[in-house]
Amino acid sequence: MNMLINAPRRLARRLVSPLRPKSRTWLEALPAFAVPATAIGTLHGPQAFHQALLTQIAQATRRILIVTLYLQDDDAGREVMEALHAAHAQRPELEIDVFVDWHRAQRGLIGKQQSPGNAAMYRDCVQRHGGGVRVWGVPVQNRELFGVLHLKGFVFDDTVLYSGASLNDVYLAKHGRYRLDRCHRIRDAALAESMATFVQRQFRGSEAVRRLDLPDPPPTRTLLPAIRTFRQQLQQAAYVVPMATLPDGAVAVTPLKGFGRADNALNDTMLALLRGAQRRIVLLTPYFNLPGPVRAALGHALRRGCSVEIMLGDKTANDFYIPPAQPFRTIGLLPYLYENNLRRFARTHARQLASGQLNLWLWRDGGNSYHLKGLFVDDDCALLTGHNLNPRAWALDLENGLLLRDPSRRLHAMHEAEWASLRQHATRLADHYALESTRDYPPEVRRLLRRLSRVRLDRLVNRLL
Repeated sequence: MNMLINAPRRLARRLVSPLRPKSRTWLEALPAFAVPATAIGTLHGPQAFHQALLTQIAQATRRILIVTLYLQDDDAGREVMEALHAAHAQRPELEIDVFVDWHRAQRGLIGKQQSPGNAAMYRDCVQRHGGGVRVWGVPVQNRELFGVLHLKGFVFDDTVLYSGASLNDVYLAKHGRYRLDRCHRIRDAALAESMATFVQRQFRGSEAVRRLDLPDPPPTRTLLPAIRTFRQQLQQAAYVVPMATLPDGAVAVTPLKGFGRADNALNDTMLALLRGAQRRIVLLTPYFNLPGPVRAALGHALRRGCSVEIMLGDKTANDFYIPPAQPFRTIGLLPYLYENNLRRFARTHARQLASGQLNLWLWRDGGNSYHLKGLFVDDDCALLTGHNLNPRAWALDLENGLLLRDPSRRLHAMHEAEWASLRQHATRLADHYALESTRDYPPEVRRLLRRLSRVRLDRLVNRLL
């Protein structure tokens, strides 16, 4: 019924959409916080993120708010939980809330034996330290398959750490091996307040969001009506952002929510950035499975002469990759599906790839993995986000991002330094022939790929994973 009611409005938005001919004007009209460029910085690498996270926890005096897909029951996850409880013991007035995905927190790792998941660790911490650190489970959908909490952001008093990373050994490089993600620190009281208020209002105020650190959380089936209402509220929710005048040298920072196909501010902004690009686009994604509108926008950008650079992980740097020497599981098919997508894209744009207008970068660093997301557009716009730029993030997961508009180009050197650092372990793909041939894939992979393509299930898999 809601789809029918909103159909005329969606049609009108498409017909008069400012995203097509006037994307730049539309972007410049977005509300934003005026943040001094000196208050924005990049943290290079997982070790820097790890150290900054622990330092901010130790220094916080009023509030700590962590939103992430999961906080893992492993050495790094326990280290973070112990640090949070230690901070509260030292300053009992400190408000500490951790929000994780409801479904993800109550299961074991994919391919491992059944377990109570990370929630058991949260409850153990309460038994040992008391209830000063509240851990909440956020059920974005009835089932994990159909969408998860992929909102990101860590608020410490008036400082925001923004990263697409979750919290576990590999994201925090606890034992040498790491998963590369981006992290930025922004010191701005108004931005921190907006991000904290959104989470407290939308999550703490919902009957669907329940504590995971307390015994006997309710079964998901008993929360289904509340989850339905929660989804409807999320669809209408937005960050509270002022229409600020941008002084010289300041950066316009706009927090954006993304949820669902219609009226998705984050998706619309990504398309506006791609459609409004005049010279250069740099796109980062961990899983090469671009939504149709993004593929179309990139094609238009190439046809109008824009330089396009895309960085993704080599299939061996994908977090689902299973080395041939290990027993194969079905989930290990995903990196090969993504590589097939890349092969088709490279073949389609072979001319631009050969001329250097299109550059496809494959990241690989030993046994480490790759999880970068985001956009750089021209010299004055960047998007920090946990959005994977795939169909699942486009339509199912609850996402967010920070749009940085920098008309004075005060952040240009910072962005270029980050881009140069990311390319240290990347090689340019010369053409689609440089990718491993499907004939050389492991036998189990070849068999599954043939079966999926025969019944066209590969398209469905691409949409869900």
